[in-house]
Amino acid sequence: QVQLVESGGGLVQPGGSLRLSCAASGSIFSINAMAWYRQAPGKQRELVAAITSGSRLNYADAVKGRFAISRDGAKNTVYLQMNSLKPEDTAVYYCNAAVRVNAITTTYDYWGQGTQVTVSS
Repeated sequence: QVQLVESGGGLVQPGGSLRLSCAASGSIFSINAMAWYRQAPGKQRELVAAITSGSRLNYADAVKGRFAISRDGAKNTVYLQMNSLKPEDTAVYYCNAAVRVNAITTTYDYWGQGTQVTVSS
């Protein structure tokens, strides 16, 4: 199986910073892409940022210039550096990985259980 373990969430004041980490482990041949999603109360889950194995980046408009996603391929880990946090960033943040489990090119999506980020004064 493939497991994603998240860390780094918590309570932070507006304007503050947090760094989320997500480490993938298990039966992994390669990881094509990793991403962070978030879901606020009463809202649909949305993509925050994504990074491919070729280091292509994609950010939601709401976080451009404030958040940065990066990967450590050797550790199968993705990070989300969140700066200049706003109350509207408050949500449960979920790690996602598109994983190849063998030499076949098919990928499977795996999800972390989510970590709460609360931005409040």
